Amino acid sequence: MTDLKETLCGIARAIVDNPDAVSVAETVNGNKVSLTLSVAEPDMGMVIGKNGKIAKAIRTVMRAAANTDGKEVTVDIR
Repeated sequence: MTDLKETLCGIARAIVDNPDAVSVAETVNGNKVSLTLSVAEPDMGMVIGKNGKIAKAIRTVMRAAANTDGKEVTVDIR
C-alpha cells in the first residue's frame, strides 16, 4: 500500500531549496484522498514550475500512485 502523503513529501523535498518547510495535510473520505502541499514562499515557483508544468507533473504522478491502491487523489499547492 502506497503512503500518498509520504510520496508527495518526498517529491516536494527533492524539488525545493528549503525541504524542512515542506508539509502535507491529508484528508481521507472513503477512497478519495485530498492532499494539501505547503512549501516556503520562495520555493513556490519551483513547485509550480513554468506555466504550471511541475505542478501538473506532480499531480499526474500522485494520481498514478493512488490508482495502484484504487484511490482517487487531489493535490492542492499552497
